[in-house]
Amino acid sequence: MATYLYRLGRYCFRRRRAVLAVWIAVLIAVGAAAGAFADKPSTEFKVPGTEAQATLDRITGAFPEQGHGSARVVFAAPAAAGATAPEAGKAVKEAVGRIAAVPGVAAVPDPYATGAISPDGRVVIALVSFDHKLADVTDRQREAVKAAAEPAKAAGLDVAYGGDVYQEMAKVEGGSESIGLLVAGVVLVITLGSLVAAGLPLLTALIGVAVAMAGLLALTGPFEIITTAPVLALMVGLAVGIDYALFILFRHRRHLHEGLEPEEAAARATATAGSAVVFAGLTVVVALAGLAVAGVPFLTVMGLASSGAVVVAVLIAITLLPAVLGFAGRSLDRLPVWKRALTTGGGTTMGERWARFVVRRPLPVLLIGLAGLGTLAVPAASLNLGLPGAGSQATSTDARKAYDLISDSFGPGFNAPLVVVVNTHGHGQPEQAVQGVAAELQALPGVKTLLPPAVDRASGTALVTVIPQTGPDHADTKALVNEIRDRRAALETSTGAEIAVTGTTAANIDVSTKLGQALPPFLAVIVGIAVVLLGIAFRSVLVPLKAVAGFLLSITASLGAVVAVYQWGWLDGIIDVPKVGPVVSFVPILLIGVLFGLAMDYELFLVSGMKEQYVHGATPREAVVGGVRGGARVVTAAALIMVSVFGAFVLGHDPIVQPIGFALAIGVLVDAFVVRMALVPAAMALFGRAAWWFPERLEKVVPRVDMEGEQLIAELEAQQRPVTKEPAGV
Repeated sequence: MATYLYRLGRYCFRRRRAVLAVWIAVLIAVGAAAGAFADKPSTEFKVPGTEAQATLDRITGAFPEQGHGSARVVFAAPAAAGATAPEAGKAVKEAVGRIAAVPGVAAVPDPYATGAISPDGRVVIALVSFDHKLADVTDRQREAVKAAAEPAKAAGLDVAYGGDVYQEMAKVEGGSESIGLLVAGVVLVITLGSLVAAGLPLLTALIGVAVAMAGLLALTGPFEIITTAPVLALMVGLAVGIDYALFILFRHRRHLHEGLEPEEAAARATATAGSAVVFAGLTVVVALAGLAVAGVPFLTVMGLASSGAVVVAVLIAITLLPAVLGFAGRSLDRLPVWKRALTTGGGTTMGERWARFVVRRPLPVLLIGLAGLGTLAVPAASLNLGLPGAGSQATSTDARKAYDLISDSFGPGFNAPLVVVVNTHGHGQPEQAVQGVAAELQALPGVKTLLPPAVDRASGTALVTVIPQTGPDHADTKALVNEIRDRRAALETSTGAEIAVTGTTAANIDVSTKLGQALPPFLAVIVGIAVVLLGIAFRSVLVPLKAVAGFLLSITASLGAVVAVYQWGWLDGIIDVPKVGPVVSFVPILLIGVLFGLAMDYELFLVSGMKEQYVHGATPREAVVGGVRGGARVVTAAALIMVSVFGAFVLGHDPIVQPIGFALAIGVLVDAFVVRMALVPAAMALFGRAAWWFPERLEKVVPRVDMEGEQLIAELEAQQRPVTKEPAGV
């Protein structure tokens, strides 16, 4: 691979104008495709095969409104009984009539006729049903519904808009990533010391992200892509794009300072650091694509979208970056800011001092690090998974305002209705069967009330809406769903009807349960991949096992921090969490997939340097020092860039994106600075020569991977040596 990348780097350097033109053409082409085919991403976290989703799909023929978009328009009076006053009632009814006239609205029952009035008479709820799917409800229709409610506002009522139509989902916005880019730029300037050198990774990363995002948006038309997929792809693509370019650029500049010509330096950097970039990128792609193991379509889409962004980042790093280096030539260090960063050698670096400290005291460092990570991981034992709803939105959003009004006036359970489907087909007395099921449900603990059943006589199906006493993310609501399903056999025996539980709340519970069950097998696959890949790369037994142990520590510590902040409410006031509650159900599995690739990236960069030192005759401990000395600076910079990019998304208020960004930022911080920079050198120092032991049987069958391009460099250096001819014999 190193030989091929050497040739590719040299070719791109020489043909830099053509390479740049090709990438610009690709960007224009995918941008045009995005403009032509882009559509609105999906906002539904559906999981085929779960009881709730299968039941919902089954009843949409008899009850088509169950598959359509819906909204709740909440009218609130300033004082008790205010909503029942004549003037307020007139204004609400006028608003309801205007809403019903909005194109696409199927029905808006009179809330006074249906009794949708709070016990204190202050709040009234109008249920709005659309005649098409949620994905087809337009922003224009949403705004038209809001405009239709103006008479109620003029009468002095507060109006809030909730339901799935007004559920705000993750969006790609320009604020968070801009902050991350700004911090990344500062880190690059400090690390590289030159505005020109610091600007190159940002330039190539932005081009790569633009290509990836445009390509992904172009696919939203023909394919159903969840709204969080572009955000995750942007987050991952931006971070790895900068880091991969930094790895190659750092090696290129080292070669320049060693006296190589720019073309040769770029080719060798692409061959050596580029090999590590390709290997690391493949691990990230495999891990993200492995999200398909969970069997959750929207999670598979998120994984594949992010994988695509990583593939583009790798291609940019090994083609466009050498071309850009060709334009820079020997001017890479122009516009210096910090002159010390312009040098690559001389003196004892901070990384070397730290490495010598660790190898002198490996056991205390190891024990202190393990104790710290163990403490941080303790909250992970209390991990509770769930999907965010309106109650998790920022308090300034329409959905959250409506949610809070309903919860305060009617009870939290009115935001978590469960739909029990009663199939009485073939039953002699269907109405009696439905009433029997309703009576049994009303007697269950945790049930607040039932709404009147909706019946479709043609199919013999009825819908019984159960209002729990607790909200959608409460453990008691999940327990109630399980209780109904556990008693299914008894209910069906006593009433003669078949029952199933569905609805948004039950569907979210089913998704969280399935994702929780998918975690162990997915983690097992990831661990297996890590052992195999690192075993091939380093031809060692202990190095892969140590790397996997460190990865597991990083995962549990990061999850512990997520639980403490988002589930327990720690750091409230520092991190603006809209609502403390269950952790977003796909955060753990995404964290495992993304952090795996990044952790292996840092492992490869540091440990490959240690192996190189050891192979060239250094003692085990000196090899550790040499590996850290050569990689500490670039790993530190790469990790800080990752943390800044991921951490910038914590500043937003999206209930899905914020915890993902927080988990990844903490995971990278812990893995890079505690595990890879402290625990790994300590463990390698303790292992000594045993770290590089590899069974003879495996030596014969495991392929050799020249990660650092040692064979290529040896061949190139041999070609440059003058040939001394032996004198002819006499």
